[in-house]
Formats: sequence, structure tokens, C-alpha cells
Amino acid sequence: MWTRGLLLALFLLTSLGLAQPRNLRFTLDFAFQGPTAPFLLAQDKGYYSAEGLNVSIDRGFGSADAISKIAAGNYDMGFADFNSLIEFNTRIEFNTRNPNNQLLAVFMVYNTTPAAVFSLKGKGITRPTDLVGKTLAAPTGDAGRRLFPVFAEAVGIDPARVNFINVDVPLREPTLARGQADGITGFYFTSFLNLRNIGVKPEDMVIFKYGDYTQDLYGNAVVVRRDFAQANPQAVAAFLRALVKGFKDVIANPDEGIAAVKRRDGLINEALERERLLLALNTHVLTADSRAFGLGSVRRERVERNIRAVAKAFELPSTLRVEQVWTDRFLPPIAERRVTGTAR
Repeated sequence: MWTRGLLLALFLLTSLGLAQPRNLRFTLDFAFQGPTAPFLLAQDKGYYSAEGLNVSIDRGFGSADAISKIAAGNYDMGFADFNSLIEFNTRIEFNTRNPNNQLLAVFMVYNTTPAAVFSLKGKGITRPTDLVGKTLAAPTGDAGRRLFPVFAEAVGIDPARVNFINVDVPLREPTLARGQADGITGFYFTSFLNLRNIGVKPEDMVIFKYGDYTQDLYGNAVVVRRDFAQANPQAVAAFLRALVKGFKDVIANPDEGIAAVKRRDGLINEALERERLLLALNTHVLTADSRAFGLGSVRRERVERNIRAVAKAFELPSTLRVEQVWTDRFLPPIAERRVTGTAR
């Protein structure tokens, strides 16, 4: 039987934030690398726990894999490509009309897509139309590969006239360097540094950044299953408050962020991952939009164009409304998300 003293003690523990934390399972899009530092540093500095969350963070195996695992309930939240989310939700909506598996983006991390095509001088590829009849190598779940039809639509080529071969992630850049493919798809800050790290000179690279040909595509976002967000709105909002602190800390001190990555994978090349982090932050996170509207934000009209572009390129059976793929309901106030300057 509860006594008045025990009830009072329980109330005090809850009021002080010492009640049992809410477990939250989170998956990254890929391995522990520089760009994942904000998620990891927020964990190491206790920002999640201070919000009453016990967050576990696992490495990912591509955005498509992350999305399928979040939708299946293996993870509560994750980090994945927004365009893949649009495709997934459209197919779910059309095929099953089952809203339980649908996903929502709640915090836009990459304000522009990092997806790109890489080739090398001497391959006869100097402009996107030269990709017709060529062979590109990429993992099956690579966001750049999955988004290739959107890029192809933007540059006026038939994606069916470009061949893809499957390669594992560690073999992607070496496959291009060895001449076993005409090009590859990948995130700009990943493939550029990986190619350079295996001896390819930057001046020998031919790079087509998707964002240079279509201004509408967003990149990776924090993703949550719709029913989880509806049942746990406070947990989702708490996660984002903690994450914003992680981003601000990493922007102010990238070395602190790389140390957090190193604690997960002691084999990383710290200098390389620091450079990768800075490329991701200064090219895709700290944009004019994020400075104007705060970290994590989107512009509605751009999301609408993003949805239409994906629907057209993938020949999807319907076009979703913004509310079916995005919500700003859980974002911290803009004053907390303001950023200035660049990461150094």
C-alpha cells in the first residue's frame, strides 16, 4: 500500500527528472563518420539523458535500409534521405492505405542533397548527358543511386540508358579508381574524400552534384514513424532539443565532435573525418535557409517541388501533401536553432 511519504518521494523524483528515462532506439544512415558527430556528441554530453531519454544509436547501412527498419518498428527514429521517405510513403499510401507504417521527417539536417555522380577525366564524361550508355557503380541502397532518376530528369536523360552495377560500400570508390566502372554515385563529402584518400587527384575528378542541377531536393532528415510521433510527442521534441545542442557544439568545436566519433570507431582517420564533417556542415547544413530559418527547418514551397520532382522521376502513382511527409510540430523555437558563421 502506498504511503503518503512514498507518493511524495515519487512525485519529487519525477519532478526532478529522475524518473525512469524513456528508451529510444535510433539508427544512423551509415557508419560512424564525421557527419554523424552531432548525434553522438549529444549522447556523450548527456543532452538526451537530461531530457529524460535513454537513447541508443546504431550505425546504418544506407537510407533505404534505415527507412525500412524504422517503418518496421525496429527503430523509433533515424537519420535517412528525405527523398527516399517520399517514395516510401507514396507507395505505402497507394498500395495499402495503412498510415501506421508511414514516416515523417521532423528535422531537416542536410538542407541540400549531398548526392552526386563522380567520374574521372579520360572517361569521355564532361557533362551529364555523356552518362548515357555508361556504367555506374554503387551499393543498392545508396541514396545517390536511388535519386539518380530525379537527377536524370533534371538534366534531360533517360535513366534506363545508364547502367548500374552493384558494389559493396568499401569497393565503390576503388571500383572507379581501377577503371572497373565509368562512374559512381555517392554523397559528395563521402566519395570526394574517399577517392582522394586512395590517390585520386581532385583535378582528375569529374563531379556532377545533384544540387547544381535541381535546387528543390532536400537531403537527409531525422525520421520517425508517424504513430510513434503521435504517441510520444514529448520524446520526439526532447530528442530534437538535445540534437540542436549537439549540432551547435560540433559547429563551435569540430574536434570535440570527431572525438565522439572516435569513441565509437577507434579505427577512423581523424583528420579525414574532420574534413568530411566540415564539408557536410558548411556545404549542406549551414546554408542560407538554415541561417534564415534555423537548423532543421524547411520551406514549404520547396518541399512541394521536392515531392513533385520525386513523384515524376519515380513515376509514382500519386503526389503526397507536405503534411504526409513533413512536420515542424516538434522543432524547438527558432531562437534555439539560430546559427551563424561557419564550422572551422
